[in-house]
Amino acid sequence: MGGGSGSKARRRSSPPPVRPYGGSREQVLRRLARMEGQVRGVARMIERDEDCVDVLQQTAALRAAIDSVSMLLMEDHVQGCVNSAVKAGDAAALTEEVMEVVRRGMGRPAARTGRSNDT
Repeated sequence: MGGGSGSKARRRSSPPPVRPYGGSREQVLRRLARMEGQVRGVARMIERDEDCVDVLQQTAALRAAIDSVSMLLMEDHVQGCVNSAVKAGDAAALTEEVMEVVRRGMGRPAARTGRSNDT
């Protein structure tokens, strides 16, 4: 019987480290809760027909907050998971995984196998 994990196939062959968020878990959760409040605030601004420029300033602040959380998570990943993969000799797969996340975050297309100079 070939049960497997179905559609959640991962590239990673080694198990994730015990502490995937390093020491920042609580900090990430606090920031996410704050962003949740910011989103509700933007919705209220729109409901009240507030000035578009004010709403845009709040959405820019929200985008900066999201970027900040993303960077914090990326730092934890590099310091933890990738560092462990290097020590275990499995750096290539995790390095590509990190780069794929960065590419998607920047709105770039996925890397094509065999083409390293895609511009």
